[in-house]
Amino acid sequence: MEAPEEWHVQIKRVYEASEPSDGFRVLVDRLWPRGVSHERAALDLWLKNAAPSPTLRTWWNHDPARFDEFANSYRQELSTNPAVDQLIEIIKREGTVTLVYAAHDTEVNHALVLRDYLTAAISNT
Repeated sequence: MEAPEEWHVQIKRVYEASEPSDGFRVLVDRLWPRGVSHERAALDLWLKNAAPSPTLRTWWNHDPARFDEFANSYRQELSTNPAVDQLIEIIKREGTVTLVYAAHDTEVNHALVLRDYLTAAISNT
């Protein structure tokens, strides 16, 4: 299979219906989302280790006031996380990848940070 010329990383809540435009779907949460069957999630991969560490996730507690500090700490974790290399390889191979997450807040969540981190990392390769 030939590598795609372009790539696209997007994010989507696991509670939204999957679509063909999602491409390769990767759940990037450490815990399985409540009330979602494996069939409904329509995932290609569950990459638990791409999520923030349990310690960081517990400290942040999805508090919007802590988001900037959380994002900085999460980026620091990502800089040494082997899951990042795995995701970059998937993106380069598949072209379109959707990072699937369960957080309720679409404006303040770890998937945003991960998407931006991966986009920057791929742009620098």
